[in-house]
Amino acid sequence: MQPTTELAEAQQPTPATLAAQTQSERDSDQRHATNTALFENFANDWLAENRISWRKSHQTNMTSMMQKYFLPAFGKMEVGSITRVDLLQFRSSLAKVPGRNGNATISNNRINKIMDPLRRLFEEAADRFQFTSPFVRIKPLKLQKSDVEPFALADVQLILAHVRQDYRNYYCVRFYTGMRTGEIDGLQWQYVDFERRQILIRQSIVDGELDYTKTDSSQREIDMSQPVYNALKAQHRTTSKLSKFVFCNTEGQPLAHNNVTKRIWYPLLASLKLKKRRPYQTRHTAATLWLAAGEAPEWIARQMGHANTEMLFKVYSRFVPNLTRKDGSAFELLLQASQAPEQTRSEP
Repeated sequence: MQPTTELAEAQQPTPATLAAQTQSERDSDQRHATNTALFENFANDWLAENRISWRKSHQTNMTSMMQKYFLPAFGKMEVGSITRVDLLQFRSSLAKVPGRNGNATISNNRINKIMDPLRRLFEEAADRFQFTSPFVRIKPLKLQKSDVEPFALADVQLILAHVRQDYRNYYCVRFYTGMRTGEIDGLQWQYVDFERRQILIRQSIVDGELDYTKTDSSQREIDMSQPVYNALKAQHRTTSKLSKFVFCNTEGQPLAHNNVTKRIWYPLLASLKLKKRRPYQTRHTAATLWLAAGEAPEWIARQMGHANTEMLFKVYSRFVPNLTRKDGSAFELLLQASQAPEQTRSEP
């Protein structure tokens, strides 16, 4: 007995089924790819080849991710047999990894930072072994936009007036230079030029080790304002004979920023009834105060260690109107000034 037309049509695969079968076949073909190295062997070679171009902190981070995430998932597989589905399943498994600081899972930002070097590893493998990278159509996870919450000048002055005396110079320099945490904690006296009134940013401290700055543009000279100059002069009298580091503990070792944040920073904000904010907001505060004062954007970008002014306008410009009261009023004054002579001439 022949099946009816309706039944025959019902048995035909749908476009979605065909697409799934096609992808499954592609995955199956790739799964059986040969003549490619085991992932663990290629990954170790890739690490060794790139190590010379990475900062020590990045080397440590990459080695950690390799041991913790990449090798357990893919180590014994041929690098050319790993499919897009494998990578998506791996990324999904990362979303279940417990986070730090009480977070249930690690953030999308952290997942993206794990997936990005894996992408670069597969790009290199695909080029060497002549196969298509399985990272096709795998886009980074969307991130929640982080808030920039700079302190108002009055809040800065309040903090500096009430912070512990032995940390007053430290926070004064943070608020009025925009230095990153690793930059100020790793600052040494040899890079403080009192004669030219400049702080030379040449290195950063990460995980207790001095290293190259975050980027090439981070290598810069920061001009000292008078409060910063005074703070560093006072600090010089305190620590210059104790340590090569400008800000240090009683043993002359650089400050441990997590410890300082928990013992000094957060308790201080709480006592002053100020919103809890990360110490990194001191950097944002410097940028917004400079903008509010009318400093040239190019100069501010150099002080911050930005390659250009793009990030400056993108991140901070929205704070300027409320800080300077220049919410269009400057343009209004210009128009009024230009119209005044015409009005005078038109009067009888």
